[in-house]
Amino acid sequence: MNRRALAGAAVLAFTGCATVKHVQTAPDWKTVDALRVKRLVVVTAPMPAGDEAIGKMWSRIARRHANQRRDFIAKEEKALPALESPTSLCGEGLEGVLWLRPWMEKRGSGVEAKVDASLVRCVDGQVSWRAEAAGSWPSEDADLAETVKGLVSDFGEGVAPWAAPSFRLLKATLDTLPNPVLDEKDVDEKIELGD
Repeated sequence: MNRRALAGAAVLAFTGCATVKHVQTAPDWKTVDALRVKRLVVVTAPMPAGDEAIGKMWSRIARRHANQRRDFIAKEEKALPALESPTSLCGEGLEGVLWLRPWMEKRGSGVEAKVDASLVRCVDGQVSWRAEAAGSWPSEDADLAETVKGLVSDFGEGVAPWAAPSFRLLKATLDTLPNPVLDEKDVDEKIELGD
């Protein structure tokens, strides 16, 4: 195999992978934020590809990930065309905003996507965590067939080509979120949330 063919094969091998390009956690996370930023609202703004259904799908994927794979108590999910101040979404019982700022575009039989994600404290609007990630994925993903089916059922057929790439990108990004520290009362609340 010549070098050009080998380089092309290497590029294809990396297609379908998310690259987390940057992660930053507040220096006082373990001593301050881990103890007080547990209850979240998840918001996607602006909406990916300008589509509200895709925005809602992103927020659902992220809320479930925060609840199931991280120790957060993500109570609400929203999708907005724009958001100037994440703390405007803070309300009673919320301590943080998980804000997803996406970009997505169809490419052939797949999707190229990027996200700038941040966890903002409600108390003062400071960023506790931030990550940037990007990648390209095929729209058809046998490993995520059931997940895509559920998302299409919830948000309509229009999300189908975007669902698997969105899931892959958000999973890679949100896996870098630090975990908060839950006490017994928090654990009971998380179980009650049932997500």
